[in-house]
Amino acid sequence: MRREVLRHLQGAYVIGERRACHATGFHRSSQRYLPLRDPQTELRMRLCDLAAARVQYGYRRLPVLLRREGWPVNHKRTYRLYAEEGLAIRSKLPRSKRAWRYRRGRPGVTAPNEIWAMDFMSDQLFDGRPIRNLTVVDIHTREGLSTTPRADFRAAQIVDALDQLVRTPGKPKSLRVDNVLEREGAGRFGQQVSIASLH
Repeated sequence: MRREVLRHLQGAYVIGERRACHATGFHRSSQRYLPLRDPQTELRMRLCDLAAARVQYGYRRLPVLLRREGWPVNHKRTYRLYAEEGLAIRSKLPRSKRAWRYRRGRPGVTAPNEIWAMDFMSDQLFDGRPIRNLTVVDIHTREGLSTTPRADFRAAQIVDALDQLVRTPGKPKSLRVDNVLEREGAGRFGQQVSIASLH
């Protein structure tokens, strides 16, 4: 870090090493020190080979394999080399980013009654009892096509509400829902699926 600071000062202000060290308070000997530590090239290569062969092994299990082969290493040295070689991997994505891996661009909507969006809205009655509203919106016109209130919804009730809705404006080409509706039992519609199965 000190060498990087001094290089920046020397390049930005066109000054020598002596003046840069005087301005920062660093000793000149620290800038000319050459580390005598063994780069451990062979150990690094073997560590990379083991990490490539055992993908699920991290810095805690790789030293066990190295010691079995006769390498005099401990977990501290292995972790340092493991980090310097950039071998750290994350095998599992966070839950919030799992869907991001498979997300695709949605097609544009060019006409009414082409794609509907369906979702739940939660509310409560005057006496505090919870109630849910099943809302359906036309993506193109932003028109609220239907709002169906119920205390609780089942898959058959969702299908009945859609069957009654398509009788007036007709069926859309596809229906867009979220994960909440899939957990409620309407998963047969998918994220954006054909609505041809409705009566």
